[in-house]
Amino acid sequence: MNRIHHWLCASNSWRETLRDDVMPWALRGVDLGENVLEIGPGPGLTTDFLRERIARITSLEIDPGLANSLRSRMRGSNVEVVEGDASEMPFSDESFSGAVSFTMLHHVPKAELQDKLLRETRRVLKPGATFAGVDSRSSWMMKLLHIGDVINLVDPDTFAARLENAGFEDVFLETTPRRFRFRARRA
Repeated sequence: MNRIHHWLCASNSWRETLRDDVMPWALRGVDLGENVLEIGPGPGLTTDFLRERIARITSLEIDPGLANSLRSRMRGSNVEVVEGDASEMPFSDESFSGAVSFTMLHHVPKAELQDKLLRETRRVLKPGATFAGVDSRSSWMMKLLHIGDVINLVDPDTFAARLENAGFEDVFLETTPRRFRFRARRA
């Protein structure tokens, strides 16, 4: 992430937006179980929200600096932080009771890698487990925020089919002008 984007994603303002708006909306009606995979936590503001509500969380972060910082901050908690690539997850098949991804899919540089991430998420979920999340939609602010940064926005109009192609079923998708939420179940 560029400096402005990194600053924003760790800010108190974004923490409040996540706590009061994004996370409750994204997780409304979602049962993730007791052992959840969080994909791409960044600085961990979403992790802070989740760890108060879920028994055990594994946060998979590709950025070494963010992973180390979050690991230090979460030491002694119910969160294990793993540095790694979500398109090649270092976990066994059927390891997790649920998985989440919050405003990070657009940081995966290619659609092929996004699809590989979806297939990997399905692989590490137990049968019947839910994958849920939220991501941003296109806007001038999104483009401005990502100058010099990776941005590969997911089209919500095609995302349900991409989830199904990755082996998910019971796909639910809802959009607002700024973001979309999704959930799908591993068959």
